[in-house]
Amino acid sequence: MIALSELTDDIIGSMAVGATFSDFGGQINSLDFHRTEDLLITASEDDSIRLFDIANGKLLKTTYHKKHGADRICFTHHPHSVICSSIHNLDVHGESLRYLSMYDNRCLRYFKGHKERVVSLCMSPVNDSFLSGSLDHSVRIWDLRVNACQGILRLRGRPAVAYDQQGLVFAVAMEGGAIKLFDSRHFDKGPFETFLVGGDTAERCGFNLDPSPTAMEASFTPDGQYVFSGSGDGSLHAWHIDTQNKVCSWDSHIGVASCLKWAPRRVMFVAASSVLTFWIPDHRGPGEAAGVQVEEQVTLTQ
Repeated sequence: MIALSELTDDIIGSMAVGATFSDFGGQINSLDFHRTEDLLITASEDDSIRLFDIANGKLLKTTYHKKHGADRICFTHHPHSVICSSIHNLDVHGESLRYLSMYDNRCLRYFKGHKERVVSLCMSPVNDSFLSGSLDHSVRIWDLRVNACQGILRLRGRPAVAYDQQGLVFAVAMEGGAIKLFDSRHFDKGPFETFLVGGDTAERCGFNLDPSPTAMEASFTPDGQYVFSGSGDGSLHAWHIDTQNKVCSWDSHIGVASCLKWAPRRVMFVAASSVLTFWIPDHRGPGEAAGVQVEEQVTLTQ
C-alpha cells in the first residue's frame, strides 16, 4: 500500500477511476470522509444519505429523508452518526440541522436557528462542537450534546467554515475574499486575524480554471503537497503546491464535479456530480480493465 507521505507526481498522474456509483436520483450535494475509519457519507438531491466502505468500494446503506431533505453533511466522531442540514420546509419546521444515526436511522437531535439554507458545515476534530454557515448571513456554533446554539457570528454573504487540525482555531471565509480567524475557545471576542485572498501579496499561488454555473470544490492531499480541483469544462486537475506546476489533468467522466475530496487516510479521492467516482492509483498491466464494483444497497426511509 502506498503511504500518503510517499506521494509523488508519478503516483498522482496514475490516478484513475476504480469504482463508479451511478444510481443517484439527482446531484450529490455534499460528501465527507470519516477521520479515522474507511467510510464515506454522501447527501444528494434525491433526499438520500448513503454510507460507503471506501476500502472495498461498497455501498453499505442508503436512507431517505423526504421530510427535510439532505444538503450539507459531515461525520461526527462516531463512524455511524452524521450531521445533516435540511433543504425542505425550513420556514415551517425551522429544523435546519439534524444529528442522525445511520445505524438505526434515528434522528438523535434537531438544531433550530438558521432561517435559510446551510451552505457550510464542519465538525471539530477534538470535541463535540461543530460549525454551520448559512445564507441567513450567520455562522452558528453548536454542541452535539445540547439543542441550543452556543454562539452566533453575524457576517455578510455566503460564509464557509473550517477548523484547523487541532480544533483550536476556526476560519470563516466570506464573499469578497475576506477570511477571519477565531480562537474556538474565545470566539465571542471576535477574530484575532483577518486577511484577504486574491491580492498580489496575499496568495502563495493561484490557478485558473474554466468557469462553472455551479460551485466547485478543491481539495488538498493530506500531506499538503498537491491541490485538486474540478473545472467548468468537466475536467479534473492536480497541481504541485511548491513548484506551482500542473501535474495532471483528467476527464472526470461525470461532467462538472460538484464535490471533490481527498481521503484523509488513503491514496484516493472521490469526485461527484449525479454520479460518484472513486479514484485510485492505476497499477494495471497492459490489457487489464479497471474493475467497477457497485454493491446492492440497504434502503430505509425516514
